[in-house]
Amino acid sequence: MKEYDYLIVGSGLFGSVFAHEMHKAGKKCLILEKREHIGGNVYTECVEGIQVHKYGAHIFHTSNKKIWDYVNSFVEFNRYTNTPIANYKGELYNLPFNMNTFYQLWGVKTPTEAKKKIDEQRASYNHIKEPKNLEEQALVLAGEDIYTKLIKGYTEKQWGRPATRIPAFIIRRLPFRFTFDNNYFNDTYQGIPIGGYTNLIQKIIGDIEIKTNTDYLENKDYWDGRANKIVYTGKIDDFFQCCFGKLDYRSLRFEMEILDIDNYQGNSVVNYTEADVPFTRIIEHKHFEFGTQPKTIITREYPQDKSDDNEAYYPINDEHNQMIYQKYQELATQYVHIIFGGRLAEYKYYDMHQVIEQALNASKVELEGKNHDK
Repeated sequence: MKEYDYLIVGSGLFGSVFAHEMHKAGKKCLILEKREHIGGNVYTECVEGIQVHKYGAHIFHTSNKKIWDYVNSFVEFNRYTNTPIANYKGELYNLPFNMNTFYQLWGVKTPTEAKKKIDEQRASYNHIKEPKNLEEQALVLAGEDIYTKLIKGYTEKQWGRPATRIPAFIIRRLPFRFTFDNNYFNDTYQGIPIGGYTNLIQKIIGDIEIKTNTDYLENKDYWDGRANKIVYTGKIDDFFQCCFGKLDYRSLRFEMEILDIDNYQGNSVVNYTEADVPFTRIIEHKHFEFGTQPKTIITREYPQDKSDDNEAYYPINDEHNQMIYQKYQELATQYVHIIFGGRLAEYKYYDMHQVIEQALNASKVELEGKNHDK
């Protein structure tokens, strides 16, 4: 018998939720976290009385009542609604594309006028029957104005390449909302955990044993020898020592600034959609919790390629990378004592509620005995 039933690599949402469920069922768990703090990319830190989202804005949203009730069983969530603003050369536009956006673009005031204008814009690109890249796809769907002002620059910065080299499937559809509704998400439930996401993770982990500043892969054989099963939430290519090649990820660089004013931009998130501005957005953290502190804190986000010196944030799910990932996925099935879960281990862009659902499903499979053991 080994010392632990489960060794969980990573204290983000997948690892924490899985550990919680197994601990609740009487299993002995150990969590390893290579960073100095828990929570992975949802980690928040209190600075000047403000909960700062250290790795970018995280707004919880879901239509799954089971998941909403689950997270609220640990901490209370506030009523925050995501209503981002786009700044293009000093002009401000509401997102997602709705009647406010169309009025700001063209001065149209009715849904009929807006639809007519969009159709006029799209008509110039009717000759493109099978869009070969994101630029062609966006022009077919939205026309020149929306593409140029609200899509092109932001998307090229985000992906680090021209829109003509970004796959068309990235935006197979663009939601147009013909109401004056700035709520970015259509989900039934939305909010931010009161006291920050670190508070949520702490409540989920509870008294489960955890070691921070500990890199599992640096001493893999030792850690494997201490647990019956491993739950791995890191990069799947790193786990297999990149034997099929490295998977591509995009990363982010954050510049945080404390300002001696009470309100910088009047909104949590402002996207900068022109290519000449090097960052994609400015986050003002206090607005996530309707803060009234005398100071404010902003963070500028600069997208960049993943390197050995920064963190992987989201996968580049193009055809080349999917072919590599499928090889890793097939190899992973041979490791019956390893559970691969989360964004990095599954090379998939999950939202938070989806990660939690995946973790709950994985723990249920384990507890019901329908695991991979033969």
